[in-house]
Amino acid sequence: MFTIEHEFDATVITLIDEGSVTLQEDITISAFEECITLEQVHPITQEPMLITLSMVQLRDLMAALDLPEGSYRLERRGG
Repeated sequence: MFTIEHEFDATVITLIDEGSVTLQEDITISAFEECITLEQVHPITQEPMLITLSMVQLRDLMAALDLPEGSYRLERRGG
C-alpha cells in the first residue's frame, strides 16, 4: 500500500509494508525540485534515518533497475 500527497514544495509518497513476514517500517519519499529524500524510522532506536539522492543519482538508480550486472556511466542530456 502507498499514499501520495502533493505539498507546497514536494510530492510525498509513503510506502507501507503489508506483504513481508517481518514487516518493515514505513518509508517516506519526498520529491523536491533538486533532490529526493527517503526517510525510515530505525526499528530499534526509533531514530529517523534520512538518505538524500541528487536527481542524477535518481536517474542512475532508475536505469540500474533495468540493467544486468556491471559498471555503467550514463551520458548527460543537454538542457
